[in-house]
Amino acid sequence: LEGFANGPFLLPSQSKSCPLFVRGPFAKPSNMQNEAGEYVDIYTPRKCSYTNTLIAAKDHASVQINVAEIDETTGQATGTFKTYALCGALRGMGEADDAINRLTTDDKIAAGL
Repeated sequence: LEGFANGPFLLPSQSKSCPLFVRGPFAKPSNMQNEAGEYVDIYTPRKCSYTNTLIAAKDHASVQINVAEIDETTGQATGTFKTYALCGALRGMGEADDAINRLTTDDKIAAGL
């Protein structure tokens, strides 16, 4: 078992991979910066609007829906909208339509549903 003194992990000096990604217990997070020198994240997790659970990056059944706000007098879209994110588990249970109805009723977008 020679060569496994540090376990299955690599020290930063032993890593042959990209310098931004170092495997093992000494891994440092890669901080992304834009042209202005500000730190930006690659991924910002979303929360389900109905259940308040985090939507994982691998939740490919999740959706994000924009619902337009309608002017009551003219019946035309005002150009503003409300965004709702629904997790895949909610859609898998068949509760997404009820969730959208409740969310839009609570936000006074849809009345009397």
